Amino acid sequence: MLSFGRSRNQSRFGRSVSFGGMDYPDPKRKNNFVGKIILAASLTAICIVMLKQSPNFSTPTPFASHQLGVTHVLVTGGAGYIGSHAALRLLKDSYRVTIVDNLSRGNLGAVKVLQELFPEYGRLQFIYADLGDAKSVNKIFSENAFDAVMHFAAVAYVGESTLDPLKYYHNITSNTLTVLESMAAHGVKTLIYSSTCATYGEPEKMPITEETSQAPINPYGKAKKMAEEIILDFSKNSKMAVMILRYFNVIGSDPEGRLGEAPRPELREHGRISGACFDAARGIISGLKVKGTDYKTHDGTCIRDYIDVTDLVDAHVKALEKAIPGKVGIYNVGTGKGRSVKEFVEACKKATGVDIKVDYLPRRPGDYAEVFSNPTKIKKELNWTAQHTDLQESLSVAWRWQKSHLNGYGNSLVMSS
Repeated sequence: MLSFGRSRNQSRFGRSVSFGGMDYPDPKRKNNFVGKIILAASLTAICIVMLKQSPNFSTPTPFASHQLGVTHVLVTGGAGYIGSHAALRLLKDSYRVTIVDNLSRGNLGAVKVLQELFPEYGRLQFIYADLGDAKSVNKIFSENAFDAVMHFAAVAYVGESTLDPLKYYHNITSNTLTVLESMAAHGVKTLIYSSTCATYGEPEKMPITEETSQAPINPYGKAKKMAEEIILDFSKNSKMAVMILRYFNVIGSDPEGRLGEAPRPELREHGRISGACFDAARGIISGLKVKGTDYKTHDGTCIRDYIDVTDLVDAHVKALEKAIPGKVGIYNVGTGKGRSVKEFVEACKKATGVDIKVDYLPRRPGDYAEVFSNPTKIKKELNWTAQHTDLQESLSVAWRWQKSHLNGYGNSLVMSS
């Protein structure tokens, strides 16, 4: 039979022994106390590690709180062509930047370039998310202290919009509503909205001013106009600072060769004319397809206002600097000069040094004959004027990037001139 009672010897070792008025604790008892401390410390450390690994636990970062003298800008679509160039400019100007992109049209490689250029803690973060997911968008706003939003994220091909209009209304109009709802819920008071001259449709009078009637003729322009109307209606009863920039045909790339336009191969059919010209010059496609030669223009092809991406992002930064709470600014961003598609192709031939083959085809659905801007208002109110207006030079800069990035951001190879 086992006895759980203490023996006399056990009792002696279980209490302090007195010698000359001094108590000496039993050494076994002291070791037991130290062991308990070590055990408690170990358990605490384990709990901390588990908490840090928990999705509900997050260590505060510079992005999570407002900092005096630092403007934190959310750049939606910041992995895309225009958005990445805007993020680059903001970072150069010491803004704090958060990029949100679902990479459906953007390139992770562009984000990596920006991270390599600005590795300092608290300067740039990238969040992979879809603006169509309202829960995710709200979570992003709740975990970050944004001072302003530059909203670039959108699908943006006229031809594609006529083939899949619902995609455009959802991606542009509905997603803008989601962004606005989160801005309102979390007190973000400044919005710089990326709009388009496609909202004007085909005006009877040129050049286009901000007072020109908006009568879009394709789903892309209609979706952007609807988004503008939502923004304007919301701004009437809020103290939000709103800048709407309606820009024209974007070309060019970062003059220092760090970023460029790298559209996905599956979008070539709907892509910008500059991308098509470069593809033809590189031999990726057999020639350039010019759609529409019977427009009422001097050479029968469409006339557009081509704005260099460097100038475009400069307009966005100036708009951000001039944004006033409770006020709305609407501006055309263009050079004020129209160039025909045939003129563009000739400039591209000279920029690339390649005699590009050109095939002339029937009109593309949803296109309009002539569109170019009157940039007087933006010059007067934002002190902005396009600086890179040499069409051939802008194409030459973009061509240099194309030659050194044969697979976009996939790798960097040099093609012989």
